[in-house]
Amino acid sequence: MAKLLHTSFTSSSSSPVSLPNQRNHRSFYRFNRISVRFHPESSIGFCSTGRLSSSICCSYSSWKTGSWISNRSPVLESESCDGFEVKATSVSDSAEESDAAAVPVAKSKMAVLGLLFGIWYLFNIYFNIYNKQVLEVFPNPVTLTAVQLAVGTAMIFFSWALNLHKWPNISRAQLVAILPLAVMHTLGNLSTNMSLGKVSVSFTHTIKAMEPFFSVILSTMFLGEIPTLWVVSSLVPIVGGVVLASLTEASFNWAGFWSAMASNLTNQSRNVLSKKFMVKKEESLDNITLFSIITIMSFFLFTPVALLVEGVKFTPTYLQSAGLNLKHVYVRSLLASICFHTYQQVAYMILQRVSPVTHSVGNCVKRVVVIVSSIFFFRTPVSFINAIGTGIALAGVFLYSQVKRIKPKTT
Repeated sequence: MAKLLHTSFTSSSSSPVSLPNQRNHRSFYRFNRISVRFHPESSIGFCSTGRLSSSICCSYSSWKTGSWISNRSPVLESESCDGFEVKATSVSDSAEESDAAAVPVAKSKMAVLGLLFGIWYLFNIYFNIYNKQVLEVFPNPVTLTAVQLAVGTAMIFFSWALNLHKWPNISRAQLVAILPLAVMHTLGNLSTNMSLGKVSVSFTHTIKAMEPFFSVILSTMFLGEIPTLWVVSSLVPIVGGVVLASLTEASFNWAGFWSAMASNLTNQSRNVLSKKFMVKKEESLDNITLFSIITIMSFFLFTPVALLVEGVKFTPTYLQSAGLNLKHVYVRSLLASICFHTYQQVAYMILQRVSPVTHSVGNCVKRVVVIVSSIFFFRTPVSFINAIGTGIALAGVFLYSQVKRIKPKTT
């Protein structure tokens, strides 16, 4: 028994404490009698190690010597009329089990988040490739944006019809709150397509590496997050690197540059406003429903504008008259639209799990993957100075992600 159970006692008085040998025990979890001798206002702590961890807390003000405590159960809580209290609890196994159960849950959440980031990056790469291929032969970004919103809307209604996601119950107040998000979503997609149609994919995403700059400004304005001096300092290499890359970019033109900058502004406005909207628990929607409503509203808002600006230019008759390959344009437009809707939806799923700044940093990491893949796929010529400027901007993004974790000192 001595090998199975190790017992220790501590007492605030100098009175002797004795534990007689156990007799007739039925299992090593139980004990018959503990003889305790101590003066008034003494305290005793009992603990045992093994498969069962027990604790006894005793407080008494007028005990007589020779008192006996009998305990035949490992879990007991009782209190006598004169203030005596005995507690024996089994906590070791339950604590270990709860800690062991928490580890797989945390790993599962991290695995899901990592998978979402991977899908976000992969579909964004293919969107940029297919989208650029279409824009090279069909330079109508307004019409192409409307097509992408139309395909996304069709995918949403298809998922609702098959009950893949429940039909939403949206109030008028929620629609009013979502309207600014839909406007920003539409403008962000349009400006991105305009930039991709004017300059190389790598340069568009080099400019879009400035998203942390806009994220800090908009988070301060709408979320009340005051940036630290370190955060502001980390934005300097981002801006400087983008300027250096712009000065040495072979495909540079002002239309493509300002379109990418407008995309930064509108996309970060959408992300920050989305986070602000989703934290209102009494009015919040789940991430998929929110993005679905935004896409549908964007389609109905933008389609009249597209028809007014560029007319109907996506018909087979028009494409054939322009000497274009119908299969080439339609298939790549469809694939680009599917990739576009998928990565945008996944981006909203990630946004609900992380902060706007973390989402922005992840977005900038995605820029690195897209820039490298597009350079190899399209064989984009990159000068040494251009590569240095892009590298400085991306290094500034990494520095920003590190200093953003530093908590400001509170006084």
